[in-house]
Amino acid sequence: MPEERLQRALARAGVASRRSSEDLIRAGRVTVNGREATLGDKVDPAHDLVELDGVRVPLDPELRYFAFNKPAGVLTTMSDPQARRALGEFLPDVPGIVAVGRLDRDTEGLLLLTNDGALANRLMHPRYGVEREYLAEVEGRSGSHHLGELRRGVELEDGPARVVTARLVGSAGPRSAVRLVLTEGRKREVRRLLAAVGLPVTRLIRVRVGPVKLGRLPPGEVRELDLAEVRALFASTDG
Repeated sequence: MPEERLQRALARAGVASRRSSEDLIRAGRVTVNGREATLGDKVDPAHDLVELDGVRVPLDPELRYFAFNKPAGVLTTMSDPQARRALGEFLPDVPGIVAVGRLDRDTEGLLLLTNDGALANRLMHPRYGVEREYLAEVEGRSGSHHLGELRRGVELEDGPARVVTARLVGSAGPRSAVRLVLTEGRKREVRRLLAAVGLPVTRLIRVRVGPVKLGRLPPGEVRELDLAEVRALFASTDG
């Protein structure tokens, strides 16, 4: 990819208009490869690291970022030898795209997709503690003792686990709805945690990953993340 003027690259990425991008550069808010940028700078969008206020700006047009609302019954694999529904039938036609982490077959909700392997690895790495928020429908009437136990920690077969937050959001008859936030992504962790405190899951939906929310995205649909969401993902894995 040929070099282009920094302000043009910022404008093309959607940061601001070219004139406003020039103002950002003059104000010292933009760096290129760790050095404060100047108006005469040119950048290679595919290789140079450009940051605004210390947060990376994605300039490479080949790198794409999406949110997908995974329906229940869909496997987080490209295909399945048993002809079960799999992720591959929903993916946009983007070379190298992968799912960021996994959701088990019966779990619904937000799955991030990207061909930016470096960001995907950071989002999945426990070091960065990226939050994952879930809405769980459970059997039983959830009480403060259940929620307290989840916050304090539960011993699972693969080691102790705990939630960051847990709160009751509703109940009807013999069932309750609980909202949970975790920073780990162990296999079926949410289901195992809730079962361990006596609240077996009947439906589980992931509604947020880091700063990106599921919102009203219909099941089975994909939407491209906007620049603010992508930069927020970079910020959530900074440091």
